[in-house]
Amino acid sequence: MEQKRKRVFDNHSHIGPVPGAAYYGLPEPVKPTLDYNTTEDYLKGMDGHGVQRALVMANYGYPDSAQPFTLNPLVAESTVRDDRLLGAIWVSALPRDRERTLEALKLVGEKGLIALKTTCLLGGSFNPEAWEPEAAELWNTILAVAAEHDMPLHIHTSPGGGSDIDNALALIRAYGQTNKIHVVHMGGGVSGHIKFVPRFFELIEAGYQVYTDSSWAVGFGSSWLLREIEARGIGGDRFLFGSDIPWSDFASEYWKIEGAPISEQLKDDIFWNNAERLYAKFW
Repeated sequence: MEQKRKRVFDNHSHIGPVPGAAYYGLPEPVKPTLDYNTTEDYLKGMDGHGVQRALVMANYGYPDSAQPFTLNPLVAESTVRDDRLLGAIWVSALPRDRERTLEALKLVGEKGLIALKTTCLLGGSFNPEAWEPEAAELWNTILAVAAEHDMPLHIHTSPGGGSDIDNALALIRAYGQTNKIHVVHMGGGVSGHIKFVPRFFELIEAGYQVYTDSSWAVGFGSSWLLREIEARGIGGDRFLFGSDIPWSDFASEYWKIEGAPISEQLKDDIFWNNAERLYAKFW
């Protein structure tokens, strides 16, 4: 792909190997992604896509909540080895992951580790009203550390289950005035986009620190949000480019922004300026 923009910061990408699994009841394991298994692999992919800087986090997708924690050391090592890379530390509020999460949080303060990342795909919920006492204790620890160090918390959103956008919105309303919360995938699918886009602006106007990216956005989703940003004149500083490689395709994610009928200034903000402002304190 011909790279037309001068600078691209990929705010959402994954590093490290994920084993195959018999997803969705398949009779045998499959491995759908071509992973960036090492720092060198990631940097080659980054150069191939014309990306100048990136935020990397543990690759995941294997149905075992312990798996992404094994890649936190690779994330930390990568941010030390190359200044173009920043990292997000993988955490989990599942009680079974308590010790792993507490160990992961010890990485906070290390060079280049500037965000936290979590999901509810394998259980739990973003909605504080659904938290059992053990989960609530972990969530409060995670959120307190993130707030203390001004680290954005990236939360995966997808239709249904604990990661549903309704639950994510509940988390933002409870903690988003003290925490920066990055809603990955704009709510995750058609219903998620329809619920999220109007709330995005309402939350910003009410003082919530909400951010998003358009990775995996379905057809109308990113176009709608971008049109609304330009029409309303707010939210342009809260939209960051993210590719979600290797779980998405860089070219298609790039052209959602580059090919959109929006101002060049907004494109520049999404591809670079917003990340530069958000992470400036860590550079």
